[in-house]
Amino acid sequence: MASAAEQLAANMNFSSFAKAKELQQRILFTVIILIVYRVGTWVPIPGIDPVQYARVFEQNSQGILSMFNVLGGGAVERMAIFALNVMPYISASIIMQLMSATIPSLEKLKKEGGEAGRKQINQYSRYLTVVLATGQALAIAMGMNAVNADGLSMALNPGPFFIVSTVITLVGGTMLLLWLGEQITSRGVGNGVSLIIFAGIVSAIPGMLGSALSLSASGGMGMGTFFGGFLLIIAGLVLVVFIERSQRRLLVQYPKRQQGNRMVGGDSSFLPLKLNTAGVIPPIFASSLLLLPATAAGFQSQSGPEWLQTAVAYLGAGTPLFLSLYAALIIFFCFFYTSVVFNPEETADNLRKYGGFLPGIRPGQRTTEYLDYVLSRLTLIGALYLTLICLVPMMLSPGGGGAALGGTSILILVSVSMDTISQIQSHLLAHQYEGLIKKSKLRGRKR
Repeated sequence: MASAAEQLAANMNFSSFAKAKELQQRILFTVIILIVYRVGTWVPIPGIDPVQYARVFEQNSQGILSMFNVLGGGAVERMAIFALNVMPYISASIIMQLMSATIPSLEKLKKEGGEAGRKQINQYSRYLTVVLATGQALAIAMGMNAVNADGLSMALNPGPFFIVSTVITLVGGTMLLLWLGEQITSRGVGNGVSLIIFAGIVSAIPGMLGSALSLSASGGMGMGTFFGGFLLIIAGLVLVVFIERSQRRLLVQYPKRQQGNRMVGGDSSFLPLKLNTAGVIPPIFASSLLLLPATAAGFQSQSGPEWLQTAVAYLGAGTPLFLSLYAALIIFFCFFYTSVVFNPEETADNLRKYGGFLPGIRPGQRTTEYLDYVLSRLTLIGALYLTLICLVPMMLSPGGGGAALGGTSILILVSVSMDTISQIQSHLLAHQYEGLIKKSKLRGRKR
């Protein structure tokens, strides 16, 4: 027999959505904030030469700039005030997660601090975001301020004032985006930071489709290739949805115990282990580590060291060495990040603390070993899946650069969509529960 929650979820439809006024307001608020974000991606920072910047961006568009441009919804291509997007905050959050797992004081604050500890760690993440954003903005400003061999610069008036104003604008844009994301999380629907990245990727899709159609119409791409690529994207979406929803459920049982004159307990539940515990973090880390050196070298003049130019050629996006290193780094970060976010020993201790146990597995060390055994094999499958999703578009794309974020984009789109839909369903479910409670109170008064 279905539970009450399952029965309510089955009855959710458009009419129930029309009655949920608070949910409608939350969705409207989210849409307005995302529109503000999209407007900001078209506002350029002051003092840049758009012609010179467009030329340099075109020369380096196959490196990490392409990845950041897709994540930023084209803001990097236009060097807008939101060019850094929320990537510094994501990097800071990941660093804080790693530090919380290795530094005893932060680990204690995370485990024993409760809500106050979580807020304190989030505050540390914001401070680190400012530091990372300042460093990235300073590198961008100095790069645009530099004068090349032809005596040209991407800045209209190169100098200290341009560097300072650019750093302040870019850092301010990132912190404003972070504030907007927090407003979505608290007053809207979904995770604000994730939705901002989601909106940037979605905004780039029409341009990609238009370019593909134009290329197909001009004869540069056959119709068979176009439809083949379209079917490949659909197959990738189906695979990502299937894997992201897949999990291994470990049966957890709780023993019966005497409480007064009756026996209680004896229940069972499941410990869900996701097939892809690391999420989208490994591809982002791996691509950043590989594409950053090539992009940095591309900003250098052609008179740079010969060995550097050779290394850039061998590590170019789509080359066999790049693909091999990319796959190895994805697999490494899958295992590394999974070990950070899921601790088998801590999980086994929590099970023993609450009286739960895995059938046939002795509590304690044996449970820890079994959880590590299962998780290692699940992580291997997840790592191979991420490698397949990320490498196939790069191998099929000419030069490998055009699809540098193809698989990662699909991963982000699917995960954010599923999370947002689940939150909308949760709000609808809460609204229906409130309606049932009100009806029961009215019936009680009539009686």
